[in-house]
Amino acid sequence: MRDWLETYRGTVFRWEVDPNDHLTVAYYFARISDAGAGLLAVVGLTAATARTADSFVRYQRELRVGDIMHMESAVISVERDALVLGHKLFDSGAGTLCTTVEQRVRLAEPLSAETRRAVEARRVDWDGPARERRPRPAGLAGFRDSARDMVKPTEVDISGGAALSHYIHRFSAANGHAIAAFGMTPAYMRAEHRGFSTFEFQLELGSPLRPGDGVRVRSGVLHVGNSSLRILHVMTREPGDEVVATLEQSGVHFDQDARRPAPLPDGLRERARAALVKDA
Repeated sequence: MRDWLETYRGTVFRWEVDPNDHLTVAYYFARISDAGAGLLAVVGLTAATARTADSFVRYQRELRVGDIMHMESAVISVERDALVLGHKLFDSGAGTLCTTVEQRVRLAEPLSAETRRAVEARRVDWDGPARERRPRPAGLAGFRDSARDMVKPTEVDISGGAALSHYIHRFSAANGHAIAAFGMTPAYMRAEHRGFSTFEFQLELGSPLRPGDGVRVRSGVLHVGNSSLRILHVMTREPGDEVVATLEQSGVHFDQDARRPAPLPDGLRERARAALVKDA
């Protein structure tokens, strides 16, 4: 197997943690963006010529304030009009794997012979978890409005479109509204020392958001388990209702003291099941 390339090394800053006191998912995506850009630069590409089209992220271990981390990256697949980049995020202090990422970037033009050679030199066999592509509802019946705002000039990356992390910040806010609708409110979670801890993301992106674009997110509950929940968020550009991103988010009802999943209380589970999208 060829060597992996180190593409990020840093730490978890105090302002980057969420109510569960671990690294906010949007800041994982800030690291993923850095890692992807670093790998693309090595093979002769840029964010302007290879934009993220989708990402599959599996969160395996939490990172908390002050933890040090590093990321290793490689090419794991070459497609006709895209590359799939693989990233592994490690807790540098413990030496443990925390997160795996498959980042598919769509190419603006075919690879030159020189760039293809550079890409192949960075290609490895991927041993990350298998991605399960689940059926999606045919429409948005049963979905709730969960976020609405406008893209700010400060939210764009070097390509001129909204940075990955700002899509995820909006989806995180949407998730808060989605779970509050069936009782997992901030007040409940503060009182019971509970939270929603994500273990998987399946993100798909369409045409990029630009400064001044209106953004709307609608969310629907697709699965309710003993402690787990799966929610689909659909982001549109407004006005016009153009779908620009979707996020399938899987997570658990989380005991903030024990740092592990906790069963949903019966009443809360009943309300969550009553909120299930009918054709999920």
